[in-house]
Amino acid sequence: MSEKKQWDWETSEKKIADYSDWKQKFNWVEEPYLSPDGEKIASIVNIDEGEFSVCVNGEAWEDTFDKIWRLRFTPDGRSSAIVSEMGEWTMAIDGKAWENKFDYVWNPLFSEDGKNIVAAIQQGMKYGIAVNGVPWSELFANMTEIAINPSGARTAATVQMEDLGQADIVKFQRGIFSVAIDGKPWGQKFVNVWKKTFNEAGDRLAAEVRLNLYDYTIAVDGTPWKETFSSVWQPSFHPKKNTVLAPVRADGKWTLAEDGKTIWGTKFFQLWNQMVSPNNTTMAAIVAPKFGRWTMAVDGVAWYATFGEMITDPVFSPSGTRLAVLGKDKGKWHVMVDGDIWKNTFDMAWKPVFSSNGQYIATKVESKGKFSIAVNDCLWQRACDACWEPTFSPCGEKILCRTIENGTCYRRVIPVQEIVR
Repeated sequence: MSEKKQWDWETSEKKIADYSDWKQKFNWVEEPYLSPDGEKIASIVNIDEGEFSVCVNGEAWEDTFDKIWRLRFTPDGRSSAIVSEMGEWTMAIDGKAWENKFDYVWNPLFSEDGKNIVAAIQQGMKYGIAVNGVPWSELFANMTEIAINPSGARTAATVQMEDLGQADIVKFQRGIFSVAIDGKPWGQKFVNVWKKTFNEAGDRLAAEVRLNLYDYTIAVDGTPWKETFSSVWQPSFHPKKNTVLAPVRADGKWTLAEDGKTIWGTKFFQLWNQMVSPNNTTMAAIVAPKFGRWTMAVDGVAWYATFGEMITDPVFSPSGTRLAVLGKDKGKWHVMVDGDIWKNTFDMAWKPVFSSNGQYIATKVESKGKFSIAVNDCLWQRACDACWEPTFSPCGEKILCRTIENGTCYRRVIPVQEIVR
């Protein structure tokens, strides 16, 4: 929030770049990306055969590379991409490559403030993680499912601790996988380790693990829960109590567990994506109360309205008193807030955002090939060729709209009441 206060919330309209002109300047131009504050637009561009760069607001990076992919802006507004030079891969930030180069780089992650950049790396047929270009001191034969804590100071991944020959079922069932944190593995090994989560401070980590062919549980700092289940999903930490929450399956149904003990009396056909409200008083999760029907459950009680295809991107208001989610049914996307469904439907919708006071809910939407923004079930009258997710001003009464219209990139700050009429 403090960084957003520094953004320009007074200028009603800025023309950022004539994006369509770039196609005359370069051999080809890939899809555009916008910075969070809307002040920059960037694309990967081809300058010559085997020569690529990134164009930001009409100016290409000074350095060029053999290949570039996964261009993204960091949360603090820097352009970043995976780049290849002379057969080696690394990350480039605002055109400057990391000093260390690797055989391969993928899956970059950013800290919440954007200061730390983490990526999976391969070097000499070994795998690990690099933080701001510095690799783990120990690399592993196999690595998957990387994770970072919110500050990006701690990193973790599932790693293979022993070589496994073809069809070596006995060794596999003994367990050859563990979790490495900052390159140092847990002492405990498991048959499988999947998704994992740090707590806010980064001093604890929980992961979904498989103990044998049939039993699954959650391991916290290397120690599995005493309770086992027929399946589990990704754990999370309670932000206030520092306990571990996880969806667990027992007796053919799913419910929510805390430190190994089930805490919701209700059971569902499916349950995942559990979350704790910002005021730490409410727990919610995506659930299937009936087979093939999806909704949200709050403290174990499912909302009445359900969707037949999916539910995704739930988000609490900053106060924790409201909850919004996207639902898809019969090919159309809907926004559901506190159990009530908006009247408008869309060909596509993106994760909702709340204003600081929780009064307004906004989302990027697509209808008939055009993109726009919807707020409180009211549609912005401007239909755009491209649009990015909206951002509310710190006071909650203005909204930042980042768009491309007729080949021109615009940054607009409009009163919320211009949409909500």
